[in-house]
Amino acid sequence: MKSSRDIRAVKLILLLLFAFMADTMSQPDSSSATADTINKSIKDRHALYAAGGYGSNMIYLGSTISRNQPYGFAALSYGFNNSFYLTFSTVHLANYSPVAAFITGNLSYSHTFNSWFDIFMSASRYQVAPSLREVLFNNFYYGDFTIGADWRLLYTKLSAGVLYMDESSFYYQIKNSRFFSTPSFFRKKATVTFDPYVNILLGTLSTLELKTDTITTVTYPFYKGSTGTGSGSGNGYGGGSGTGTSSATTPVTTTQPVTSSVISQKFGIMEINFGLPVSFNMGSFTLEAEPAYVIPMYDADTYPGTKGFLMMVSCYLKLF
Repeated sequence: MKSSRDIRAVKLILLLLFAFMADTMSQPDSSSATADTINKSIKDRHALYAAGGYGSNMIYLGSTISRNQPYGFAALSYGFNNSFYLTFSTVHLANYSPVAAFITGNLSYSHTFNSWFDIFMSASRYQVAPSLREVLFNNFYYGDFTIGADWRLLYTKLSAGVLYMDESSFYYQIKNSRFFSTPSFFRKKATVTFDPYVNILLGTLSTLELKTDTITTVTYPFYKGSTGTGSGSGNGYGGGSGTGTSSATTPVTTTQPVTSSVISQKFGIMEINFGLPVSFNMGSFTLEAEPAYVIPMYDADTYPGTKGFLMMVSCYLKLF
């Protein structure tokens, strides 16, 4: 057994050790403060977001890739240094199984040079469930490059994109918007923001000669009618338009004659869409509603679902 003197010595050493630790933690230390600052800056460079939402019809570069029905989506996004973002999302269509009709992966980069000029670029992969590829569309890649200019009264974005499915298709967009916000409320923790926009989508238009008529249309990248297969494009939720190439018998609708020949192709305006995103922002949470209206600049009767009113509601939460 240890002597009482040894036990007292051990107790004294422990007491001095705890006293030293307490004194060290209670004193402001410049090295620890610097370490805390470094750790905080590292943490601030990383962010994780979760999102989910509902839309009335997913119009994607001129094609209804949700087949004229509502859709729901869920997404998870990782951000680095407020510039690089990696996002994965799943889309559910009510009338189809499996639950995830298709999934998407997106890598994007943005950079602001000054108060009036910025750039954005992204690359996406759309992966359709194997059992739905004959019903919806084939897997594809899409990439785009965008420059933004703030003119004070308007914010203009010029985008150029390319899709690769079976063949390459090119798309161009001009978007003008005007962002503004209400004064803060709820003890200055909440705001409501508005970002109305007008978007013009340009691409290749085809003139087709049917048995009964001559029409101007797009060769549908996603739509699979009673005959033929398509190649396609895309650039995001909400509005858009597109062009591509299809088989020799271009599908229009099941009520139209399927035998057709292409008279000519030209570059022009494919679609104009208007939107009014309204967001409620409070801390790390955002709830957004986006009503929009799509006006196709071709014979819309050949492809139902690309004209009219759209609605999307979504929410976003910053996890850290």
